[in-house]
Amino acid sequence: MNLNEILQYYSINGQNPSCTPYGEGHINDTMLLAFGCGTSEKYVLQKINDRLFDVEKLMNNITLITDFIRAKTASRGGNPDRECLTVVKTKDGKSFVKTEDGYYRIYIFIDGVSYQVVKEPKDFYRCAEAFGRFANLLAEFDATQLFEVIPKFHDTEKRFRDFTEVLEKDVCGRAKGVRREIDFVLSRKDYCGRIISKLKNGEIPVRCTHNDTKLNNVLFDRTTDECIAVIDLDTVMPGSLCYDFGDAIRFGCNTSTEDDKDLRRVNFDINLFKTFVEGYLKAIGNGITAAETGQLAFSAILMTYECGMRFLTDYLDGDHYFRTARENHNLDRARTQFKLIEDMERLLPEMEKIVADCRK
Repeated sequence: MNLNEILQYYSINGQNPSCTPYGEGHINDTMLLAFGCGTSEKYVLQKINDRLFDVEKLMNNITLITDFIRAKTASRGGNPDRECLTVVKTKDGKSFVKTEDGYYRIYIFIDGVSYQVVKEPKDFYRCAEAFGRFANLLAEFDATQLFEVIPKFHDTEKRFRDFTEVLEKDVCGRAKGVRREIDFVLSRKDYCGRIISKLKNGEIPVRCTHNDTKLNNVLFDRTTDECIAVIDLDTVMPGSLCYDFGDAIRFGCNTSTEDDKDLRRVNFDINLFKTFVEGYLKAIGNGITAAETGQLAFSAILMTYECGMRFLTDYLDGDHYFRTARENHNLDRARTQFKLIEDMERLLPEMEKIVADCRK
């Protein structure tokens, strides 16, 4: 990376900045630029992974979203520079630069902290507040302006077709050893079209969705621990609020890890579900419709089903997509998701009651 070559495109004051690795992301290379001691003199420089993303489309989405959120935040008396990612534009108004080494973008640095795991319920509540507020700010945004940077990402019907095609080929001969898991997926085929059909017929509106609603994508204040901003907007796309809500529940309400071999430790925490619902619905306010609210509990099952199906598909296909660290890693991952689904299916009436009670 030639830092001077990159910075020549920008009107950033200061010379000879320090440039050090920053954050724990795995998709883009992220560096912290510091021109002095003050927060206002710090920036986040990222080399964008152009093997995964179409950079033009990606930055179109991010620029539209951040401009909209900044305007909304300012109109509500907030601080856009602190409560929203800010793309630093080049001298000619572009949102990124292309060098011989690749594509780069710069954000204004927001001083905060992110967490990798939920240590106590208040962390999950504040995570819910952050994503609920994010959705509320974008409730009036025209999501048709956005590109699908990962096409058909949550098209569960397509995911099911991919699964059956891989199952039929069985290139690794693994299907005979996982008939229980295969039957688990096949027996729940009807789940696949439930949200998609409502999007297609207009019963549920197409929204701007984040698509990676994990705790580590929320910045918190170092002193008060209040949520500051939602970060990592690379997967922002048109979709359903239910996808964001459901994936947050899938990840955050698991009492163990995503790849625990001992399924006795994998359980769905209904109390954490209630915590997230309370924070999310409070923050989203009028930014959600009754039809969307009615699908929130089910969406947790759907997103867990989709994820487990993808893990099992990759296992049957020879482990090409998800990075593995041991034999049967993707199979272990699939089994944790299926265990969570069994818990949620049993608890679904209680989950739906929690949503309804919190919406009153």
